[in-house]
Amino acid sequence: MANTPSNMLPLGTIAPAFWLKDTNSNHSYSFAQLKGEKGTLVMFICNHCPFVHHVMEEIIMIANDYRVQGIGIIAISSNDIERYPMDSPEKMSEFAFENKMDFPYLFDNTQEAAKAYDAACTPDFYLFDSQDKLVYRGQLDDSRPANNIPLSGSDLRNAIDGVLYNRSIPENQKPSLGCNIKWKV
Repeated sequence: MANTPSNMLPLGTIAPAFWLKDTNSNHSYSFAQLKGEKGTLVMFICNHCPFVHHVMEEIIMIANDYRVQGIGIIAISSNDIERYPMDSPEKMSEFAFENKMDFPYLFDNTQEAAKAYDAACTPDFYLFDSQDKLVYRGQLDDSRPANNIPLSGSDLRNAIDGVLYNRSIPENQKPSLGCNIKWKV
């Protein structure tokens, strides 16, 4: 397991546009089509990362808790499938089904979306407000696969609550930590 931290895209950045294929529905979507009325969570994840496996249950709970409140939920996998075939679109569909992901799981074949978001690891979380401005980027919470801290989603949940209830979101945010994105060579 590589311990790669987020690059911490500057707060206030407008959500980069993309056009990616959803492995759940087999349709392609843009950010504008998937964004939520009150805000949007974009997550870079992949199928094989132990950090992602560690947080999937909490990700699903966050999606279920906040989609109904107007937050768009988007997951993207950008890994090189030539070197990491376990992250192929077919395997993404299986992973989504196994984890009951009821939100788009997009495949970034060109890796342009990951580059536009300056994504570095899986999982990597980006929360945008209703104006598509970045208000949070960083960790889900302090839990990691082997540190015995229970999952709570507290950092990300607090940020989402800030968007929904017009509360201030601290600018001092901890980067996420996970496996590095598998870049094409």
